[in-house]
Parts: sequence; structure tokens; C-alpha cells
Amino acid sequence: MSKKGGPAVASILKLIVPAGKATPSPPVGPALGQRGVKSMDFCKQFNDRTKDLILDTPTPVAISIKPDRTFTFAVKSPPTSWLLKRAAGVEKGAAQPGKEIVGTVSLKHIYAIGQIKATDPVMSHIDLKNICKSIIASAKSVGIKVVH
Repeated sequence: MSKKGGPAVASILKLIVPAGKATPSPPVGPALGQRGVKSMDFCKQFNDRTKDLILDTPTPVAISIKPDRTFTFAVKSPPTSWLLKRAAGVEKGAAQPGKEIVGTVSLKHIYAIGQIKATDPVMSHIDLKNICKSIIASAKSVGIKVVH
């Protein structure tokens, strides 16, 4: 069966871009250029949308590119591991998670990170308690101890 006259299918491009610092240089420029999108247009819109975030925060973005080369994008919350390391005040996770502890966070930190993660559309159906349980598991996997 052919899809003549059917709706045009958009391609999805997922990137992690520093908040407020999108530039046409790699990885953004080449990734968009391959799909025929002007990277400068995306960069201006992305930087404007992320101007309220802390500069350089790694920001996941899903760009939906239509066949006519127009695009829309959704900005997501920073990666959980980055938020945990920042809350614990550490640069890197443990080389041997489970055996090595590189930092600690409190349940208050877990709750605050949970509130940030809950703003993502994919988390809308998950209650905050379960999001926090997932964050505690992530903390363990990067060598960060959760204290009460």
C-alpha cells in the first residue's frame, strides 16, 4: 500500500545542547544541515526559549522536522544525573557505583529534582513519589548517597 496523499511524516532529531548557547557549529549545525534546516533559525529560537535557564545547562531537545523543512522543537529538563551531580557538588560520578560514594544529597534535593523532572511531558502520567524513587535509583548508579 502506498501513502500517496497521506500526511507528511516528520523526522525527529534529538540533541543535548547547552542552555542559551546553541550555535551553528557542531553538533547542532551539521545535524540540522543534513536535514535541510537553517541552523541559525533553530539557534535563535532555542537560545530565546532557554534564556531563563542557567547558562551551559545541558538541555535535551527533540526537534521535529517536516518534509517542507519547517521544524518545531520541545525542550526537556536536564538529565537526572547532571541534576544529581550538581546538587551533590561533584564533577563526575563514581568509577565503581555501589562501591564508591562521590557525594551525598538529601531527600529535599531528590524532591526538588523530582519537581523539575515532573515538568517533562513524558512524565505527566507518573506521580511525584515514583519519579523520586527513580531519581534515588539514579543517584545510586552514579555513586551519590541519599541521606535523610
